[in-house]
Amino acid sequence: MPYKGGFTILVNEHESGKRLDAIIASHISNCSRSFLADLIRKEKILVQRKVKKPGYRVKTGDNISVSIPPIDSEPVLPEPELHDIDILYEDKYIIVINKEPGLVVHPAPGHHKATLVNRLLYHCPELEGIGEKLRPGIVHRLDKDTSGTLVVVKNDAAHINLAAQFKSRKIKKLYLALVFGVVQSESGSISLPIGRHASNRKKMSTVSRKSRSAETLWKVIERFNGATFLEFDLKTGRTHQIRVHCAAINHSVLGDQVYGGKKAAKKLLIENRLNKIISVPRQMLHAWRLEFAHPATGKTMFFESPVPQDMKKLIETLRNVDN
Repeated sequence: MPYKGGFTILVNEHESGKRLDAIIASHISNCSRSFLADLIRKEKILVQRKVKKPGYRVKTGDNISVSIPPIDSEPVLPEPELHDIDILYEDKYIIVINKEPGLVVHPAPGHHKATLVNRLLYHCPELEGIGEKLRPGIVHRLDKDTSGTLVVVKNDAAHINLAAQFKSRKIKKLYLALVFGVVQSESGSISLPIGRHASNRKKMSTVSRKSRSAETLWKVIERFNGATFLEFDLKTGRTHQIRVHCAAINHSVLGDQVYGGKKAAKKLLIENRLNKIISVPRQMLHAWRLEFAHPATGKTMFFESPVPQDMKKLIETLRNVDN
């Protein structure tokens, strides 16, 4: 967790009307609302020096003080949990997985259970001790609501090798996404630096005091009324890179409630003669293809995860919209 101790938040007009727990969550990374609700109940979070409920609707000018107690003990280590994993490939060095949407990759504050790591530890107990304690075997990650291809390592040598491939940008990563609006060009690139957002520590931004170079190549797969299906080729691996870059060119990923704003949240308005409204179940981003050198043999390998059902269903709905 990035904060230990106290800090304050001054509510601006854009945040006015939102829930207290949601506002705090937007300022702290890797933290669940349930964890924050517990802090609120314990009077560690105050509004204008008064105790409020987690569902309190904040007002412009509210001064929110947050006090997070220091963590005295060791973090709770993940425990094995029996649950299905969609395994694309496995040998004694690596496991390649098609991660389902809605699944958190590794434990974090408020997410100690029901993560991919918990499932992996049941399937492959020898992962314990590989890499970080809370992230055994994990060399890269996908956001909770992003689906698709993920590689996990099974020993230290594989961990060092693949981590080096990611760092040196030797791993090829292709993503698929549905974005808001009709993209006119057939292909293009976005080269905007990405760093931590100045006021919202859970978000990244192309306008930051401390940013790093980032490049995303894209091409159109299919256009719809009000949306476009794109393929992305990541040349760098910054946090939330596709989501931030898409928002920067005003074509936010559909369903992205962090970077998409109101127009790209849970519903999409198709402005035809019926003004049809289409539900968007999550951020429509899928890690389609991953290509890398096997950490033991050096052989080039690639793996593809099929487009998930919720994205396929939305694509079919968009195709069938009556213009």
